[in-house]
Amino acid sequence: MDCKEFEKWIPVFLSRKMDFLTMEKFAKHMEECPGCSEELEIQFLVAEGMLRLEEGDAFDLRGELENQLGEAKRKVKFHRAFLRLGVMLEILAVLVILAALVWILI
Repeated sequence: MDCKEFEKWIPVFLSRKMDFLTMEKFAKHMEECPGCSEELEIQFLVAEGMLRLEEGDAFDLRGELENQLGEAKRKVKFHRAFLRLGVMLEILAVLVILAALVWILI
């Protein structure tokens, strides 16, 4: 993911509607690009800050952004583990089928 694409996905990330594959690329780019990380923080602070000012609530926007980023990282980690489990189960199924075929043919 490049910086232009990252900026395009910021509103989707902030609305928590980003799919897993995009979130993985988004998080990776954010960790590698300080400029985009800063842009995410600015857009988050502006969007959420305006909303909170209108509502009159007290807020810790940096903490909330860190929580949302942490949640995204946990989701990416969970999905990676789930995909690995799926691959391992597919390999196991193929091995069982091969073993059954060998047993039948012998």
